[in-house]
Amino acid sequence: MISDQKSIVLLGCLDTKGPDFSFLRACVLGHGESVITINTGTYGSTGDFPVDFDADEVAAAAGHTITELQARADRGYAVDVMGLGGASILKRLYEAGKLKAVMGMGGGGGTYIALAAMQAVPLGVPKLCLSTVASKDLSRQVGSKDITLMPSVVDIAGLNSISRMLMKQAAAALCGMANVPGDRNAANTNGRIAISMFGNTTACVTACTELLQTRGYEVFVFHANGVGGQTMESLIGEGCFEGVLDLTTTELADELCGGICSAGPARLEAAARNGVPQVVAPGCLDMVNFAHRDTVPVRYRQRQLYNWAPDVTLMRTDADENRELAIRLTTKLSQANGPVTILLPTQGLSQIDAEGGVFDAPQINRILFNAIRETANKDIVVKELKAHINDMSFARQAVETLLRLMGR
Repeated sequence: MISDQKSIVLLGCLDTKGPDFSFLRACVLGHGESVITINTGTYGSTGDFPVDFDADEVAAAAGHTITELQARADRGYAVDVMGLGGASILKRLYEAGKLKAVMGMGGGGGTYIALAAMQAVPLGVPKLCLSTVASKDLSRQVGSKDITLMPSVVDIAGLNSISRMLMKQAAAALCGMANVPGDRNAANTNGRIAISMFGNTTACVTACTELLQTRGYEVFVFHANGVGGQTMESLIGEGCFEGVLDLTTTELADELCGGICSAGPARLEAAARNGVPQVVAPGCLDMVNFAHRDTVPVRYRQRQLYNWAPDVTLMRTDADENRELAIRLTTKLSQANGPVTILLPTQGLSQIDAEGGVFDAPQINRILFNAIRETANKDIVVKELKAHINDMSFARQAVETLLRLMGR
């Protein structure tokens, strides 16, 4: 029986790890918390404790049946389905006001399921995964979520002195996080503004931040390194911001050319979809990011390259790429349900795209600007400013334009 109060959710494969979850559940209960359990295993359950959502319900939440998964005997497919089902149930529990925190535990498959399910849980709700693969690169599975990974050291396959100690610590950590008062909506400000930034647009974003803070706004800066853009898009989608200064859209160039800072195909869509007022600039669209120079794809090695750092190689975008980037940018913004203004800094798009800089190429920038003007729909205001993106005059115009779009 699920109580009306908020509970700690424990999610995992109870068909193979029943004793482990039984111990973990006792630890959480020992902290005075109530517990909801979700079984994501496809071959049975456990009789060690009550299971609130058994495997058949999890599979059904993803549009499948346990008998189908068992008959198919495809582990990878089952792991994907149970992750989706777990996400659906966690979303339902959150919306019903019953989710206080969530913890998963397992090996490779169990970790994948837990992290996939946690994607449905908003920022601020504690999420912890005790995992045998926590020390691996799980950035793709974690995505933009505030998930804490904790190595299990030993396999989660039966209790021993090490596993019991770490489960106790994990339970204590999660319960502690769950009882920290949230202040996400408590800031006494005029509103929350998201800004995208790169090293090459730092001066602009710093100036915008200071201008907004003096007007009483809380500012959230996101590094446009791929994960940063994904995180910003995710939080915009969750309704965290009243306005967006998307001044550094460089992740579009990495998505186009296969750079290491792509934020995926959905970049620049959340604010448009949710009707959030936004000011957009083509900041750092003059560059694509790669790692060390020897990692640059062969097809690009004759292009104009510049080492921003030993492990960061920038490639100057060319005319064809800028034309395509303009189309991608305006296609996304043309779907906007809220007000949009595009500001074009005619004196340069980045720190190194200033007069005399290594990426200074005004003729290529002009192709970008013209294509943006030609392809933007009539509801989008496109304004050229005779300024470099890092000039104070550009920052002032960006801030004033956003506040006007917000009706402030």
